[in-house]
Amino acid sequence: MKSVSIHEAKTHLSSIIAGIERLGEPVIIYRHGHAVAELIPIPHGSRLVSDPDLKNIRIKEDPTLPTVEEWDHA
Repeated sequence: MKSVSIHEAKTHLSSIIAGIERLGEPVIIYRHGHAVAELIPIPHGSRLVSDPDLKNIRIKEDPTLPTVEEWDHA
C-alpha cells in the first residue's frame, strides 16, 4: 500500500488519484508520521453483468398495459 505526506498529497493529488484508478490500491496520507486519511478506489461494477437479485423478480402482469384506475379517470 502506498503512503504519502499531506504536502505530497496536496502537491500531486491528480497523479495520486490517477494511480489509484489505474492500480486499484488505496493510498494512506500521513501527517507528522501518523496516518490521518486513506484514499480508496470506488468499485464500479460492470454494466454488462446484471445484478443477481434481479433474477428473483417476477412480473405477473404486462407493465405496459393501462391499469383499471387509468381507464376510470379518462
